[in-house]
Amino acid sequence: MLKGLGNLGDMAKMMKSAQEMQGKMMQLQEDLAEMMVVGESGAGLVKATATAKGELKGLDIDPSIFNGDDKEVVEDLILAAIKDAQTKAQDRSQEEMRKLTDSMGLPPDMKLPF
Repeated sequence: MLKGLGNLGDMAKMMKSAQEMQGKMMQLQEDLAEMMVVGESGAGLVKATATAKGELKGLDIDPSIFNGDDKEVVEDLILAAIKDAQTKAQDRSQEEMRKLTDSMGLPPDMKLPF
């Protein structure tokens, strides 16, 4: 297409690749907002659901843990479930980003978005 233009042809190819990458990054961000992860604590007594972007979407608490004397334990279980969900969200996000960079032939340690 741009043969004979030397480095300009390479530059046009790089620009096209950059635009493709930008489109894929935008799609990935949208996908991460839809992917759900579930964090748990207390052997599943408390579950926190979050998007892969880390936005908390839901909390499920088994009624058996509600005892007036165990208020602090319940609070700790809730925090632990939320932290677990956030960790899983971050891991999922990094995994999806790695898949994207691999599919584009980019180095695995390349940090995106730029």
